[in-house]
Amino acid sequence: MSTVLYYIIPFIVVLGVLIFFHELGHFLIAKLCNVKVLKFSLGFGPKVMGKKMGETEYIISAFPLGGYIKMLGEENNEEIILEEAHRSFSKQPVVTRIAIAAAGPIFNFLLAFILFSGIFLISGYPIMIPEVGQVRPDSPADKSRILKGDIIEYIDGKKINKWGDIKKFIEKSPHKDLHMVIIRGNKRISTIVSPKEEIVKNIFGEEIKSPLIGIVASGNINELQLGPFQALMEGGKKTWELTALTVLTVVKLFQGVIPLKTLGGPIMIGQLTGDIARENLSYLLPFMAVISINLAILNLLPVPVLDGGLILLFLIEIVIRKPLSIKKREMAQKIGFFLLILLMAVVFYNDLVRIITK
Repeated sequence: MSTVLYYIIPFIVVLGVLIFFHELGHFLIAKLCNVKVLKFSLGFGPKVMGKKMGETEYIISAFPLGGYIKMLGEENNEEIILEEAHRSFSKQPVVTRIAIAAAGPIFNFLLAFILFSGIFLISGYPIMIPEVGQVRPDSPADKSRILKGDIIEYIDGKKINKWGDIKKFIEKSPHKDLHMVIIRGNKRISTIVSPKEEIVKNIFGEEIKSPLIGIVASGNINELQLGPFQALMEGGKKTWELTALTVLTVVKLFQGVIPLKTLGGPIMIGQLTGDIARENLSYLLPFMAVISINLAILNLLPVPVLDGGLILLFLIEIVIRKPLSIKKREMAQKIGFFLLILLMAVVFYNDLVRIITK
């Protein structure tokens, strides 16, 4: 198989699954609300193939960077026969229209949850053990005689199960001496450590004050085997954590903390997908879950032509107690389309710069 196919095939598969799930959300809720769905398309542009089943035509279109469903009464000047008026999207209550618009992003969150839960159930839940990999000289940990290879078992009487627990305890007690029990070989040793506040950079490159004791994790991982209920719980937690982090990243982009040049588009996703697939196909599933969360949040941005923009227009309709005029809706759609094209131009430019400078 050529190098190009190594990148194109995994990219199309991953993107196809994400788009299908997104549009499936819109489709199922529309059907549940008895709204007539005329078309269900994977991709945009000219139709490559299609088949009509029942009242819906299922289509694969030429450009795979998206998809859509076309509902009866979705367009402003569409002619609708009287017998089908009650199944028109535009004639539905505002709450129903919001539910249909929100269903796509919600199904992307659901896909991430299913993928993470399935991975944890089948492969186990990876945890970084609380083993010290490095001690910074003259740090609080060094002064308390903590050594490389020590395993931190308890802090202030609380059991430490993973490396992340240590950070949580230290952050909660910036000015408090911590009583630690560590395992060193066959011995248990007690020691007192006093965290020290220092200026560090967070994941966004911002300088913040943080209590530290001067240790680095060994990076050793244990795989915990989980039952179905535990896997679902951890899948939900992971989906929530990544959703919160992604939302915060979007906020930091608007604040200018994260530069626009870090944004990536389809080309970067395709490269990452291909690289991951070549290394280990099983890594594609967690990657797909992360991209699914990103797709959900992108679609929830309050930009007309995106699901979030539609939801915003429907919320305005609730507030003013009548639909916006066709002229205002068309203007909002033009603005939204311009912003979307601008965003696509930025990410494509960034992708090309990465390729040229690589």
